Amino acid sequence: MQEPLDRADNPLLAKNPLPAFAAIRPEHIEPAVRQVLDAERAALARLAAVGTPTTAWLKNLERIHESVQRVWAPISHLNSVASTSELRAAFNACLPLITEFETDLGQNVEVYRRFVTLSEGLRHGGGVEAQLVKLGIRDFKLAGVALEGAPRQRYREVVQSLAARQAEFEQNLMDATDAFSHHVTERAKLAGLPEVVLGRARQAAAERDLAGWWLVLDAPTYQAVMSHAEDEALRELYYRAWSTRASELGEGGERWNNAPLIDEILALRHESAKLLGFASYAELSLATKMAGSAAEVVEFLKDLGQRSRGGARAELKELTEFAGRPLAAWDVAFYSERLKQSRFDLAEEELRPYFTLPRVLSGLFELAQTLFGIRIEAAPTASPWHPSVQYYSVSNVDGTPVGGFYTDLFARANKRGGAWMDVCRNRAGIDDLGQTPVAHLVCNFNPPVGEAPSLLTHSDVVTLFHEFGHSLHHLLTEVDYPTIAGINGVAWDAVELPSQFLENYAWQAEVLSRISAHFETGEPLPADKIETLNASRSFLAGLAMVRQLEFALFDFELHGAEAPYSGQGVYDLLAKVRADVAVVAHPPFNRFANSFAHIFAGGYAAGYYSYKWAEVLAADAFSAFEERGLFDAETADRFRRSILAVGGSRDALDAFVDFRGRAPELGPLLRQAGLEPAH
Repeated sequence: MQEPLDRADNPLLAKNPLPAFAAIRPEHIEPAVRQVLDAERAALARLAAVGTPTTAWLKNLERIHESVQRVWAPISHLNSVASTSELRAAFNACLPLITEFETDLGQNVEVYRRFVTLSEGLRHGGGVEAQLVKLGIRDFKLAGVALEGAPRQRYREVVQSLAARQAEFEQNLMDATDAFSHHVTERAKLAGLPEVVLGRARQAAAERDLAGWWLVLDAPTYQAVMSHAEDEALRELYYRAWSTRASELGEGGERWNNAPLIDEILALRHESAKLLGFASYAELSLATKMAGSAAEVVEFLKDLGQRSRGGARAELKELTEFAGRPLAAWDVAFYSERLKQSRFDLAEEELRPYFTLPRVLSGLFELAQTLFGIRIEAAPTASPWHPSVQYYSVSNVDGTPVGGFYTDLFARANKRGGAWMDVCRNRAGIDDLGQTPVAHLVCNFNPPVGEAPSLLTHSDVVTLFHEFGHSLHHLLTEVDYPTIAGINGVAWDAVELPSQFLENYAWQAEVLSRISAHFETGEPLPADKIETLNASRSFLAGLAMVRQLEFALFDFELHGAEAPYSGQGVYDLLAKVRADVAVVAHPPFNRFANSFAHIFAGGYAAGYYSYKWAEVLAADAFSAFEERGLFDAETADRFRRSILAVGGSRDALDAFVDFRGRAPELGPLLRQAGLEPAH
């Protein structure tokens, strides 16, 4: 039996306001998790024995959730941003323990009965507690509380297996991505690549005592090669490497092949849905979303497809004519960038020197202060997990503390790709459990090289605004119950609303002038370039739209089937969806599904459509600011109170209607994408 550790001996058990990330070692993880789970199981047993539940009982259950979250969140975070083999082993050893605890809680009949009792008492009261109890009852049912005997046990086994397979999928993808490299000694083969990428590659080669350039497969390098490399062979090499990651055709071959895991994940999800009485996993997924039915989602996606595919075909035709030859998949981004330069006299790399990361962050924080009356200040980072990590404290302008967030913004090995926001600490205002929310804001930008700061593309800027929007949603909550505070408890197809809403400001002239300054001269982005950048916003919007619809339809049809797809059937479905929606042809070796971590490792299974669904909400919400003024104080205050502050304490549609005064409309998104004329 594991010996209990004194809290002073284990940083994961310390009662510090923030985790001591730098002090956490793999050997701390399992003892801390076991000790906390043992303590909370005992606390749960005491709650299950309470005769008549009250709101105080509800608060004690929230304490249990938060105690587990406080120890598991830093472990899960480190597994994503500093994934050593030792830490990964400790994470994988504890994942079944956490999953078992969550399943035990979700299937605890006595606790569930007390929720039902509370629901009857709160039926006419409304308010935060009523919403918390309503969502709690829903989640108990989705955890199999009504199952008995063999189905109950099988459901527990399915949940355990599913958690393990999803984690393995993500780890395979990370390993396969990190394993690829490309050494180049002839400068001519790198023609067109931005200096920021070449500088990193030169530095990486020098660290290996090699001449030339050492290129890796992180997102900044891949995107630069696809958009700027004049050597078609290099573009094809990188396209092949990226599109075959974690497949039998990619780096490592069968070692990191995610195909068998896809089959297992789909089968397990389908079985879990059937055990709970749903026809498919898509139906199960919709139980926690705004959309009312699978038919509604499919109709929404196909409607967008019909509106955008004609434009996408016309765009591809124009692109092909511009290139003067048929385009392979690895040519599209390159000629898109060239056509943009030709049409708008605007090159992505021409803008990069103006978007230094420090300046962009400063302007972004100034925007948040203007809109929402908050102050953001860099604070000492006592225990970061990496030297580049920075911590910021957030307060209202009157000085009252709001919370804080970490930034981890640069690509490196042993770090998950992409960009995301995650919870470090939840807001909790429950008697003696008083804590302010803390977020992780993670990106994978090019790091500084030499004396130059990190230079961002405008698409990087949009990504940063997006993730900061998620962070504001988490930080500006006014809900004191952790499980429905911030992003918690929010319908998954509405959770992207604040992030996609804030993206709009990255295109506005008033904001662009604040976030830009040439890193050598200090000159702001010229007014004509700002105007041209905005004119280019809907450039090739049809192609971008159908690409997202391709992902969303593949995901939803994959999880909406009456029987789980497997083997070649997965790729056949993807080919069918592409034939229906896509306009760019993909080569036979493309194994996109094997790296689709959003749905096979993340929380977007049968929910990738949420990006487009929430984009409708976001464009409509932003149109309120276009009508009243981009920085209108009353509109911004209403957005903060109606959307950002309420977390999951209110149904997402009701919150939107409270802000906008009506149900969401599709028009603003179509106009924004150039698919419908402006008024």
